[in-house]
Amino acid sequence: MSDRRAGELTIDELARETGMTVRNIRAHQSRGLLPPPEVRARTGYYGPEHVARLRLIQDLQAEGFNLKAIERLIGAANGASEEVLAFGRQVLTAFAEEEPELTTLEELTARLGSTDQRAIKKAERLELIRPLGDGRYEVPSPTLLRAGEELAAMGVPPMHALAVAEQTQRHARAIADQFVRLFVEDVAGGELDPAKRTPQEWALLSDALARLRPLASEAVRAAFQQTMTAAVERQLQKTLKG
Repeated sequence: MSDRRAGELTIDELARETGMTVRNIRAHQSRGLLPPPEVRARTGYYGPEHVARLRLIQDLQAEGFNLKAIERLIGAANGASEEVLAFGRQVLTAFAEEEPELTTLEELTARLGSTDQRAIKKAERLELIRPLGDGRYEVPSPTLLRAGEELAAMGVPPMHALAVAEQTQRHARAIADQFVRLFVEDVAGGELDPAKRTPQEWALLSDALARLRPLASEAVRAAFQQTMTAAVERQLQKTLKG
């Protein structure tokens, strides 16, 4: 007589159901991404919750998340409901607009008009480019690369442009930290413990996060435009006085 209950799958059946290999399923289990099966008579049985979790992992990987990021997301949810995981997923994707592009070292040097290896190393350190091996790179923000390309065409040395990029990153990080603090402390009331929120509360937080995205972007853009105008005016005054 079989010990199997309705809806249960063996690991081979789970692999076929999700399109994963048995090896990958075991690897996800060892990383803590997938709960262990229920073992009866030396056979492990998986249920619908395992299928849902593997589908979630597949979706996140398709969106560009590596297993370390997925592990942090699932670990932070601490076994809580799918609403928590959905919110965490939204947090990780809320401000990601650009699709990364792939390039080669030869293409980079041609576009930037420089073979300065110091510039390449600095760009790697700033994570403006990410080495993939064999002379290939991932560019997380093609917009920033195009800005560097335009500056190079204007005669700006790559190291000078990278110095500005480094300062921009530093100030942008400080601004982002302030918006995150506002969201956590004032919108979420300082409480993001999955065990202390209802599905309805997670839905409200998701809505607030969606509203924060354009608000933060518009506020930063407006502040920069005002600051840039003032800086140009100051430089113009200096030039005219000289």
